[in-house]
Order: sequence, then C-alpha cells, then structure tokens
Amino acid sequence: MRKLVRRHLGKVVAGGALAVAATATMVAVTLPDQAGAGDSGNRSTAAGAAAGDAVGREGVVEDAPEEKDRGIGSDPLTDAETERAQKSALDSNGLRSSARDVEGDRGPQRLSTNLAESEPGEGGAGAPRRAQVVYYDYKKDTVITKTVNLDTGKVESTDQAQNVQPPPSAEELTEAASLLIADKHGKGLKQDFKKATGKALAGPGDLELSGFVFRKETIKSVPSDLTECGKHRCLQVVAKVKSGPWIDTRAFVVDLSARSVGRLG
Repeated sequence: MRKLVRRHLGKVVAGGALAVAATATMVAVTLPDQAGAGDSGNRSTAAGAAAGDAVGREGVVEDAPEEKDRGIGSDPLTDAETERAQKSALDSNGLRSSARDVEGDRGPQRLSTNLAESEPGEGGAGAPRRAQVVYYDYKKDTVITKTVNLDTGKVESTDQAQNVQPPPSAEELTEAASLLIADKHGKGLKQDFKKATGKALAGPGDLELSGFVFRKETIKSVPSDLTECGKHRCLQVVAKVKSGPWIDTRAFVVDLSARSVGRLG
C-alpha cells in the first residue's frame, strides 16, 4: 500500500460560511417600428420574421451540454466519477459495515469527495484521474481518506488519522443543530426563534445552518465537558432564521462523538 498522501484540488473553507451571489442578465428584443398604413402589412410581416429570427438567435436558452462520464486532466469530478469513487471507497476493507456515521448508523460519515493531484511525472489528457474520499468514523473517532483510481475503480491507498478535524459536512451540522435544540442549552435558541417568527422551532429544517470545528486551543479555559474536543468531533453551529435574523449560538459547542452540548464561558 502506498504511503503517499495527495492533496485534493477542491477548495476547503473553514470557520464560516461562503456566500455566492449570482446576477441575472436580461436580454431585450426590440421590434422594428411600423411605417405608414399603406405598406403596414408587408412591413409587419417582415418585422415579425426579423423578430422571430432575433428571438431564435438570442432569446432562446439552450440546454446545457450533457456531462461526460469522465473528466480530463484537472477537470472537476463528474457526477459519474464521484459516484464511482464513493462506491469503491465504501466497499473496500469492510468500511461499510465496521464504521458508524454521525447518527450512529452503520457506515462512515462522508465529509468530502475531491479530485486528487496527479503523481509526479503524470500529465496530459491521458493521465490517470484519482479521487480522494474523506470519511469520519464516529465509532473510532478517526478520519479515513481513501484514494480511488477512477480508471480502474480500485482503492490505491487508505490513510487514517486521529485528532484531525476536517470542516463539517451538511449532515453533521444538521445533527449538531438537532442536539442543541433538544438540549437544555437550546432554550435561548428556541426563544429567539419564536420571537423572530412567532412560531415554535420545530427542528433544524427551520434554520439556515453553517458552522465550524471547535478548536479548544483557541480559548484559555476549556469547560470540563469539552476537554475531549479535538479527539472527539466538536462543532459550533451558526444559526439563522430563514429570510430572517441571525441567532447567536456561538457560546455552545456540540460534541457529536459524545452527543452532548457544552457552553463556553
């Protein structure tokens, strides 16, 4: 088994949410002005044809080209490649049955799937493409990274590490919010939500969620119930009312490994 650890080419953003704004562009089609009443029929017909041509050329949005099964070079992973990599990674070494996800169900918690860098000396359109699939095993509190050759479908390397905490997945943030809402420390969150909306907070689905891994080394005094963070998977959740205000939940830390909630300060 090779020991080479490859960097993935995806961009990782930790410590907050990344907002992306898109601007839509409107294209107006101007019809030619009609002339006098004597030749209005011919001019109207010609104008209609010209307008039709213009709309056909400029006003119709064509379907996006069909995605290929395999990318080339440093192209992002296609959906087919992503699916193939994740299936190969999950089926290797009994990972599907031995590991546990954030809810305690069988199978590891997938964190990310990204294109891996090529090895030295490999290059060009025919170079092998590989994917790195990163999991968190809540049974062993271990990060598992599997590198899959997308041409052969084989797992070429497996790396395991403890006391390493990659950025959280959407599923982990949802579970962390669920634990916070159900905990006594979630009382203020529920009160603030009702004050903002007039409704009771039913669950994470009522909120826009983001968050980040809690680093205990960033604070002077770590509460006794959070001392295992770092070894355990601990998150701070950032909550926002949908189409509404932010709710400050930064004082709370959710230990997903222990399924408990602690308070800072």
